[in-house]
Amino acid sequence: MTITPVQLAGQRIVITGATGFVAQPIVAALAAENEVFAVARYANAADKDKVAATGAHALTLDIASGDMAQLPDADYVLNLAVAKTQKWPVDMAVNAEAVGRLIKRYQNARAFLHFSSTGVYQYAGHEPCREDSPLGDNHRNLFETYSISKIAGEAVATFAAHSYGVPTTIARLNVPYGPFPCWPYFHLMMMQNGMAIDIHPDGPNAYNPIHSSDYIEKIPHLLAAAVPEVTTVNLAGSEPVSIEQWCGFMGELTGLTPVFNRTEKALGNLTADTAKMESIAGATKVHWQEGMRQMLQVMVPDALK
Repeated sequence: MTITPVQLAGQRIVITGATGFVAQPIVAALAAENEVFAVARYANAADKDKVAATGAHALTLDIASGDMAQLPDADYVLNLAVAKTQKWPVDMAVNAEAVGRLIKRYQNARAFLHFSSTGVYQYAGHEPCREDSPLGDNHRNLFETYSISKIAGEAVATFAAHSYGVPTTIARLNVPYGPFPCWPYFHLMMMQNGMAIDIHPDGPNAYNPIHSSDYIEKIPHLLAAAVPEVTTVNLAGSEPVSIEQWCGFMGELTGLTPVFNRTEKALGNLTADTAKMESIAGATKVHWQEGMRQMLQVMVPDALK
């Protein structure tokens, strides 16, 4: 039996990292029935206009160095801020230190939802990673700072939740995708430009891609599962799919042929055990083929056969 979700209507919700591709559909969905404060640095004025068009309040703040007192009170906080600059001081400040500062600011929030990544797991071959699987520097070949700073962020979130008694959930995302730039979309761009796609020799290279409508649908359940002791859960599609599969499927839809380059430098298989997620929020609903077809219809309609 899944956990009864919180009712996200008429609530005050703070969402950090609001201009990120993963966060944008969340902001739009929640702003429809809630007062949403979308926090970002807003280096691009067009991004601020886009957020404001959803009905959310666009608040300019660098959470790594800004004054948290500027932030409004809120019932719920969703932290999607992430840095991938490959500069250790910057990425640790955003991905780790800022998490603790946010939780300290929101000691009176009903729940805090921190978005992490399954990139925190140690490479385990084709064994699905559970929430208690060993952690490791999984993404170093692609993003040097990413896995370690995300692990640090989880540790800071846990410490702060314990210290301030803030009900918290840590959600480890696995290949979020949808009608926005995402990993499968970038693979299509490579196919269009005749570029080889790196894959690990120990294939198939499977993941659990999760469509934006599915991770949005899970948010009320994940907030309901939050406790000061911290709930950690994989946020992933219920069906494993390999890079080889989704590139092949996109090839069928477009007439393009994927070319693969097998190299030890590529990220290896990273499937997630979704049993805990499903016990909290149920299985995901969007079949990966339908989700990726929709992605192409929105992002590159002219590429479809």
